[in-house]
Amino acid sequence: MARKSERADWEKFWTQKKDPKEIYNNSGRISNGLKRVLPDIVGKKLLEVGAGTARDSFMFAQQGAEVYVLDYADAALDIINELNAQSEKQVTLVQGDAFALPFHDNSLDVVFHQGLLEHFREPDDIIRENFRVLKPGGIAIVDVPQRWHIYTIIKHILIALNSWFGGWETEFSLRELSKKLRGHGFETVDFYGFWMYPSLFYRMTRELLWKFGIKLPLIPFKIPVLSVIRRVIRVAFRHTKLCAWTSLAIGVIARKPHEKN
Repeated sequence: MARKSERADWEKFWTQKKDPKEIYNNSGRISNGLKRVLPDIVGKKLLEVGAGTARDSFMFAQQGAEVYVLDYADAALDIINELNAQSEKQVTLVQGDAFALPFHDNSLDVVFHQGLLEHFREPDDIIRENFRVLKPGGIAIVDVPQRWHIYTIIKHILIALNSWFGGWETEFSLRELSKKLRGHGFETVDFYGFWMYPSLFYRMTRELLWKFGIKLPLIPFKIPVLSVIRRVIRVAFRHTKLCAWTSLAIGVIARKPHEKN
């Protein structure tokens, strides 16, 4: 029987990852991507699907957006509830299904998700739902693992050994993801790649040692000048195909076309 990602996998994951400060953030790639196509989000209605810790969503709420976060895992929603209690600006929690979003047609300005699409063998209905709930001119940001990376090989070995944290996962090339979005009516307007820091090797080592009770710092010691140079390079190449073809993660930014008269 083919392995798949189950709700139980995510209940277990978010139960173990209760402290968001111990989880790597996405280095601002969602917010930077959105800012390039929608600089002002004040009063806009945003939805994060498969929200996890919803850290991007809290940032958008601080910037004046009306933010909804959806997840089906109780453990993830518990984390968001705790963050809501500590936050000056709250987000609205929704427990629901990414395949049947509990929102009206043409009701949202932005829908985004990171680390979601790749966990489903038939993800097209998720994209179709993204399109349905967006207003004409609305923006979707889809962030996924990029296919041509050592991460892909390591991941599939662990899946074969039944040791992957999310049960099952696939990946996409930039071309494949863009084509999938266009196939559901979207216009693709931008993209980005993500050269991760700290490195995949460091993150994997940290995760392995954590299982044995050894906690490495989230971010290793930085050499100041080298750190600045690396950051400048990452930012400069983020929206190039070189980065999108070599990075661990990619994002495609798409727009729902305005209705034609």
